[in-house]
Amino acid sequence: MHNVIVSPYLDGEYFVVSPGHNGGLRISHDKYRELSTSADSPAWFSEAVASLWPDVSLNPYREKVLVRQPSPYGYVRATYELNLGCNYDCEHCYLGVKAFEGLSWPDRSKMLRDLRDLGVLWLQLTGGEPTIDKLFRETYMLGYELGMMISILSNGSKLHDARILSMLTEHRPHDITISVYGATEASYDGLTRRPGSYRKFIKGVKAGREAGLPLKFSLIITKHNADEQARMEGMAEDFGIPYVTFVNMSPTIYGGPETLPSQSLEHLRSRKPFTGCNAGHTFFHVDPHGMASICKIGREPNIDLVAEGPAGMARLGEIADSLLLRQGGCTGCTLQGSCGTCMPLVQLYRKAKSPLANYCQHRERKEVTAT
Repeated sequence: MHNVIVSPYLDGEYFVVSPGHNGGLRISHDKYRELSTSADSPAWFSEAVASLWPDVSLNPYREKVLVRQPSPYGYVRATYELNLGCNYDCEHCYLGVKAFEGLSWPDRSKMLRDLRDLGVLWLQLTGGEPTIDKLFRETYMLGYELGMMISILSNGSKLHDARILSMLTEHRPHDITISVYGATEASYDGLTRRPGSYRKFIKGVKAGREAGLPLKFSLIITKHNADEQARMEGMAEDFGIPYVTFVNMSPTIYGGPETLPSQSLEHLRSRKPFTGCNAGHTFFHVDPHGMASICKIGREPNIDLVAEGPAGMARLGEIADSLLLRQGGCTGCTLQGSCGTCMPLVQLYRKAKSPLANYCQHRERKEVTAT
């Protein structure tokens, strides 16, 4: 199995990366061609890899270095939602109905190869809870074998499972981001509405740290656990795990309002001005049924990737451009340049009949607290 991936990227760039390691190397087209045709590692390449990752072996070269082929489609990142099912029932979850359903293995393996052919180098596996998906290990390993740098979004509850831990230790992911729902058993289990979830989280984190896996924390701050934010941050620091905080609750993917009451109003954060993104152009999202969309929020219109294959993705750029245009009441807003909410997310807030102050940053902050 490979230790190093050499891959075309955007605008004629070529990157050298290593699963489970930070950093990388940008190389020229000529050096990419040399690595594609060499039987052994060129001296300059061996020296560069040894400098970046001293523990990475390049021997035998053809086994340890995977050189990916160019793609005409221009995509480099994707998220794949293996399954909407989850072993938690969090009050803030944007997925709404968490149905346990997804692609069969023949369709899933075809779709993963389509992702490779589309140029995807960075693949995020998410859910629901991806590690409880019945095909999680098969999906992870095929993505890895195809030369993708894999990130996992998880609640950490299955990270201690011997089969999963062994796989991730031997075939290391780029990173694993674990959502954190509280600093105490009472608040954590209360938010997930699953007794014992805190203990599983702690067990999974300890197992991951002992295995040296690249863990990150996403601290989820809701009305339920807002008083524990400092303790959650302290817990991350005690573990020595880097963290970010997530504070803005959004409607469900169906535009349902049931998640919004979990918002901690004092933590409602102004978003940075939205100046556009490459959703649908260089990255995209795939749902459990193989439907490709511009992102997790803008799910319709979409493209049946399993049925149409990479060629069908030629339409996704036009879909992205249409979805990101300001629509409805936002059309004539003179403050669009400083708005921090993208149009697909605005549409979900509107469907949920959310108070305008939850997503329009040009409303007075006092309107938020009065809602």
